[in-house]
Amino acid sequence: MASKPGILTDWPWTCLGNFKYLVLAPWAIQETYSFVVSDESERDLSHFLIFPFLLLRMLHSQIWISLSRYHTAKGSNRIVDKTIEFEQVDRERNWDDQIIFNGLLLYLGGMYVKGGDHLPLWRTDGIVLTALLHAGPVEFLYYWLHRALHHHFLYSRYHSHHHSSIATEPITSVIHPFAEHIAYFVLFAIPLYTSVATGTASILSMAIYVIYIDFMNNMGHCNFELIPKWLLSAFPPLKYLMYTPSFHSLHHTQFRTNYSLFMPFYDYIYGTMDESSDSLYEIVLDRKEDTPDVVHLTHLTTPESIYYMRLGFASLASKPHNSTWYLWLLWPVTLWSMMVTRIYGRTFTIERNVFKHLKLQTWAVPKYKIQYYMQWQRGSINNLIEDAILAAEEKGVKVLSLGLLNQQEELNGVGELFVRRHPKLKVKLISGNSLAVAVVLNSVPKGTSQVVLRGNLSKVAYSIALALCQGGIQVTTLREDEYNKLKARLSIEAGKKLVLSKIIASKTWLVGDGLSEDEQLRAPKGTVFIPYSQFPPKKIRKDCFYYNIPAMLAPKHFQNVDSCENWLPRRVMSAWRIAGILHALEDWNVHECGNVMFDIDKIWQASLEHGFTPIMMSTDSKLH
Repeated sequence: MASKPGILTDWPWTCLGNFKYLVLAPWAIQETYSFVVSDESERDLSHFLIFPFLLLRMLHSQIWISLSRYHTAKGSNRIVDKTIEFEQVDRERNWDDQIIFNGLLLYLGGMYVKGGDHLPLWRTDGIVLTALLHAGPVEFLYYWLHRALHHHFLYSRYHSHHHSSIATEPITSVIHPFAEHIAYFVLFAIPLYTSVATGTASILSMAIYVIYIDFMNNMGHCNFELIPKWLLSAFPPLKYLMYTPSFHSLHHTQFRTNYSLFMPFYDYIYGTMDESSDSLYEIVLDRKEDTPDVVHLTHLTTPESIYYMRLGFASLASKPHNSTWYLWLLWPVTLWSMMVTRIYGRTFTIERNVFKHLKLQTWAVPKYKIQYYMQWQRGSINNLIEDAILAAEEKGVKVLSLGLLNQQEELNGVGELFVRRHPKLKVKLISGNSLAVAVVLNSVPKGTSQVVLRGNLSKVAYSIALALCQGGIQVTTLREDEYNKLKARLSIEAGKKLVLSKIIASKTWLVGDGLSEDEQLRAPKGTVFIPYSQFPPKKIRKDCFYYNIPAMLAPKHFQNVDSCENWLPRRVMSAWRIAGILHALEDWNVHECGNVMFDIDKIWQASLEHGFTPIMMSTDSKLH
């Protein structure tokens, strides 16, 4: 929002929320129906293709979003280091409004502008005319409109909304108040309307021009340099005809230079080109990938989780992972993404963060949760993890946290396999189980004398049971096999606090994977379910409380947090991820994997000292 919002700031369909796409429905349905039922001689291909063209524009923008986030996370050729936070993601959530707006105007233009229907597929003279009109009137008028928008009266009411983003993303290019978009459409309509009026318009001339505008807009705001040096060297005049991402980034950091639309020659003519444009281009073009201090290793959970990753849909990534029905409509894309992850066959960078003096990255293993339970997939998964560890070793990474990858202890002994294979590893492998145990123990309500422990037993579960029994709290199990396994791990004295019972009185349940719905229904009203695994239980009781998985709220100075970690709320991080950061901050030069469990009290105190805050209750838990 601008600092002093002017008239026509909001889009007309803002009140519709996610149903805003319905404004296009009557037009799209009518044109599709008309095309199908009409005789071949009466069909209007130009009107029929408007809706598919709008979808193509959305896909084009999404590709730029993913590409930009991938490159800026790795750091190669990144221009602006300033971080992106949730505030910017929320502000730029309506990037598709301008596509809806353009779609409506295309439908209206086709109906009411003379010569706007039954356009031919191609006309060369129309392409030439469009190019000339853009380079002349459009670029000239935009330059002076842009300078006018930087006058304090218009800037405070309109254009400051766009400039709220210093570190831009491709979609930042279209984040303007509604009134600004009206002005921009009038400008861009000059070549389109002129070609229609002169009878030189064609389907492809219009489509190519709009895609050109989208491409240049997205490229100019992508925050990484991609124009190769050889291209400008081979054709020097190109620097006056096409801007680079670094050229436009200076407009967002300096505000009073580089006003041009896509062709910088007007900045040269009127003396508003930033003097550092060429030097910045050279610097960022040679910039190498970041060398992180800490790497968090994770993996995809479900096929549709690709959309919730930071490289997926920005709006979904900024919310906790939750099943969304309309993602089923994207099953062809989901299937394609599964094939790509299978073919790609190596980890990829999805996120970067900054905390104090540490550079952090998150790498994703292209495997899904279900594959970790498949015996025949284990060799492939271990090879991917090992390759990631060796890549981290080569980069000089200090700590690699195994994150979700230690959910299956049989897979590699929670990293122990790799330490045995590579005993001279300098990068330290951290399971994070010690902090997970600490978070669960500190989540148990004060004064609790008895808890129920139910779920698949893991190193975290055994450690929790031991700590509770040693602390004088009775641990009740519901299944005999779990009771026997726990009993074998406990000392004689601690084992006295372990009980096998079918009668449930405790309202504090510590639960892991494998908790059934029937078992949840047996819990007393008001029971608190505290997960100790990395996957939360399905919430079927409205009269009970459900805590988050072991996690903590990140401090405010933890930077570049613009996406949620799986199903956790904003700025909440899993204990397994935080543990790796703490090991690097405290310079604990030890592995925490296999049967090794780091000092629980020590890592808990370290988390608090570094500003991480305990968070217990799930944000959507309610007691009825």
